[in-house]
Amino acid sequence: MAGNNGGPWGGGGDSGGDGGNRNNGGGGRKPGGEQQIPEIEELVKKGQEQLRVLMGGRGGKSGGGSGGSGGSGGPGLTKGTIGLGAVVAVGLWGLASFYTVKPEEQSVELLLGSYYSTGNPGLNFAPWPLVSAEVVNVTSERTEDIGVSRSGSGGNGLMLTTDANIVDIDFQVVWNINDPARLLFNIAEPRETVQAVSESVMREIIAASTLAPILNRDRGAIADAARENIQATLDEYNSGINIVRVNLDKADPPREVIDAFRDVQAAEQERDRLERQADAYANRVLAEARGAAAQILEEAEGYRAQTVNEAFGEASRFTSVLAEYEKAPEVTRKRLYIETMELVLGDVDKMILDGSIAGEGGSVVPYLPLNELNKRGGN
Repeated sequence: MAGNNGGPWGGGGDSGGDGGNRNNGGGGRKPGGEQQIPEIEELVKKGQEQLRVLMGGRGGKSGGGSGGSGGSGGPGLTKGTIGLGAVVAVGLWGLASFYTVKPEEQSVELLLGSYYSTGNPGLNFAPWPLVSAEVVNVTSERTEDIGVSRSGSGGNGLMLTTDANIVDIDFQVVWNINDPARLLFNIAEPRETVQAVSESVMREIIAASTLAPILNRDRGAIADAARENIQATLDEYNSGINIVRVNLDKADPPREVIDAFRDVQAAEQERDRLERQADAYANRVLAEARGAAAQILEEAEGYRAQTVNEAFGEASRFTSVLAEYEKAPEVTRKRLYIETMELVLGDVDKMILDGSIAGEGGSVVPYLPLNELNKRGGN
């Protein structure tokens, strides 16, 4: 190979000889028919020399001619170099295996992609590459805004009530993570999931209520019911998400019909006011009528009792007088006559004159208005 002047596979000579070699064995044989040894060994030695240089050794000197087949190589890998490489490898493996978890975080350790354990705050160890760790913030509160004015979308805040009215709802869902393992393995998009579930639950609640309570008195109850139903739905998904609170910020009619709605609300309030006035008047008149009826009944009952008692009294008196009459008829008859005359003449204006004075030739003037004189004297 030292005398080879014709390239890596031999076959040197003049230009005429080149053509003969090409036709004579594909460049692998000499013109005389002997097989030429390829320089593969030289290529392998060069590769080994470059590897020693990269690993910290020294390259050897090539000897001989252009083939470079002779010469001694550099020294091989030393024990120090191997130890240093091992220390570096162990350090890199430790850096990849140890990790820190902050107080507001938890880690989920995965053994070949499957759940292995949950790491606590502090320094944790997950031997790489068999075990990997996902660190999740579990205490920070995340907020999802749903509604026309909050999210800027055209219709996710417009909801239909049970009395066929449309209401514009803006609300806020605040959530955090209570089980990071469930969150990582069961939920691909936590924020989108919370938004979708929250909107669905709120639409269900609004669809079961009328418009007036939503706008006035039931906002707190709606927010509490929404939080409970959202949490229940996410628990069915094993999401590992905890709903902290739901803030119902706005519940108004759509802007396109808000003026007409206010007119309707004013008319309804006026109707309610007139109905309350009518009810108050009806209650007052009804109470007065019931009082008058009760008074008439009481008076009738008193008159009945009085009449009955007087009848019983008269009957008793007649019975007692009859008993006295049977004992002394003449005396009783005169007594009855005197009592009757006293009763009849007791309230009558009268003058009693002696017969000798009132007769003819008496001193009494026949036309004197004695009754009138009596009345004047009484005044």
